[in-house]
Amino acid sequence: MSWKSRGEQSSRSVVSQKWALLLCLGCFCAGMLFTNRMWAVPEHKGFMRTTAMEAEKLKLISEGCDPKALHLKEVKHESKDIMGEVFKTHNAIQTLDKTISNLEMELAAARAAQESIRSGSPLSQDVMKKKSSGKRRYLMVIGINTAFSSRKRRDSVRATWMPQGEKRKKLEEEKGIIVRFVIGHSATSGGILDRAIEAEDRKHGDLLRLDHVEGYLELSAKTKVYFSTAAALWDADFYIKVDDDVHVNIATLGETLVRHRSKPRVYIGCMKSGPVLNQKGVRYHEPEYWKFGEAGNKYFRHATGQLYAISRDLAAYISINQHVLHRYANEDVSLGSWFIGLDVEHIDDRRLCCGTPPDCEWKAQAGNICVASFDWSCSGICRSADRIKEVHRRCGEGENALWSASF
Repeated sequence: MSWKSRGEQSSRSVVSQKWALLLCLGCFCAGMLFTNRMWAVPEHKGFMRTTAMEAEKLKLISEGCDPKALHLKEVKHESKDIMGEVFKTHNAIQTLDKTISNLEMELAAARAAQESIRSGSPLSQDVMKKKSSGKRRYLMVIGINTAFSSRKRRDSVRATWMPQGEKRKKLEEEKGIIVRFVIGHSATSGGILDRAIEAEDRKHGDLLRLDHVEGYLELSAKTKVYFSTAAALWDADFYIKVDDDVHVNIATLGETLVRHRSKPRVYIGCMKSGPVLNQKGVRYHEPEYWKFGEAGNKYFRHATGQLYAISRDLAAYISINQHVLHRYANEDVSLGSWFIGLDVEHIDDRRLCCGTPPDCEWKAQAGNICVASFDWSCSGICRSADRIKEVHRRCGEGENALWSASF
């Protein structure tokens, strides 16, 4: 091959390489241009779309519209609805209980009035007042159990812790507290004993006469008649029975009871469980001792008889069922037995059974004023007609305590 032909071939190869290089550069630039135009915009749009979605999600979360937040809101809303329904149901049940209780009290009142008419006994002044006046809700009715032979005890109570005259009326109107001596009639109705009581009532106006024949062995029956009569006469939150040889601080009693006002069925007193005495001739002998099991057994838990309180539902229960409630020899045992099997809360409060001075005096000085004071050895204040003034002076709460109390 000649040098000329070799030169020509070499020049062609160089030219081809240049054109190939130029062609590659042109293709690269064209590819870059094409790529920027075709893909840059979609990538930008995708990015903007993603950014917009994130911003919307953040907005939803900030507004509480996150799906999880919405689910939690729905759960909370449903819980509130359920609690609201439960609250409404609870209120409806309470209203129904009050309605039933009011109907029971009215039934008890009607029965008491009907029985008084049947027996030929005149309606008491308290019954006539209730018929002529509208209904009024009282805090408590205090019934002081007394007997024909206890005139001195009654006078000693009137001179100490029981307000008299206008003060007693003020106590009823302003504080909602009724206080009455409770007594039935003698075996010979209209006899000298009954006439003496009628004269005393005309003078003081503080006796509640029961359709009941007085007698120590009839205390259980008297207790039933008292609660039935009191429930018929006065619509109160609590009904109290206290003996006429016990000192009572009325304001402290009221403050004690209001703590249990919201409870439906309460039985308050100094709870005890004494032995069942089967020996004849002894005090507190129980003729039906065999019902309590073997000799030496104790009674079920019940409040001591000097002072105890029951709520209005229990008073209505006694009134409605008085003809079928069994009576034991001791009235405090009888009362406790009537509540066995019922849904009753027993409240043991030892301030309802303090001793006489110095016991109640020390407690008063320590700021723990007693509700009631008496001597256990005498089941009341020993020689109460003579000593109750001393007990009142040393253990009384003071007259201002009663009028300044807010129940």
